[in-house]
Amino acid sequence: MTEPLLSLRGVNKSFGAVHVLRDVDLDVAAGEVTALVGDNGAGKSTLIKCVAGIHPVDDGEIRFEGRPVSIHGPKDANALGIEIVYQDLALCDNLDVVHNLFLGREIHSGITLNETEMEKRAGETLKSLSVRTLRSLRQNVSSLSGGQRQTVAIARAVLWNSKVVILDEPTAALGVAQTEQVLNLVRRLADNGLGVVLITHNMADVMRVADSIATLYLGQMAAQVRAKDVTNRQVVELITTGQTDVLAGVA
Repeated sequence: MTEPLLSLRGVNKSFGAVHVLRDVDLDVAAGEVTALVGDNGAGKSTLIKCVAGIHPVDDGEIRFEGRPVSIHGPKDANALGIEIVYQDLALCDNLDVVHNLFLGREIHSGITLNETEMEKRAGETLKSLSVRTLRSLRQNVSSLSGGQRQTVAIARAVLWNSKVVILDEPTAALGVAQTEQVLNLVRRLADNGLGVVLITHNMADVMRVADSIATLYLGQMAAQVRAKDVTNRQVVELITTGQTDVLAGVA
């Protein structure tokens, strides 16, 4: 078995007297979708914020591409190639698609913006993801549907040669057709060799696109299993009880 792209071992995180994460292990492989699931309060958001450098871990180890790394802030995570698409997407409605993709990382030509180069790279990125739902790269984000906005946020994450993309509830507010569009994009990210972490409460989404399922229960990793080896019911029981005996017979 090859070394995971991102690996967490024995990660702990407390806020005062509240022990939010307890000895959490997690593996994210390149070319796969790892679904991170758990009930509200299980610790999913805290775990991801530790990977993103927003919260420092109290103890434990984070390894990236086989070597131990220290992540002291979001810039450290970005430098490794870790990008996160949060649920609020952090898009600017008054800017067009190109300017949203390069927000905070604009390409300059002297003292002016290099609009031609940014538009070219934006188009290439969207083409590489087989995105064909945008009418124009110059339309304002305010005019886009929910699925299109999610697509722009994901494209922004992969524009910077990222290796791991973490998606926080990407289909939560979407209809059936838009959910299909986003799930297809999630699958293409993995097929392009990225390690994808999908945080979701939607078990249909999990069973549809995940290669691996990691289940958090009250701050502990109940189990990380191959999606093909478990049923929807078994995963739900892991989420609600944290009892691994439901996995009897699972390799």
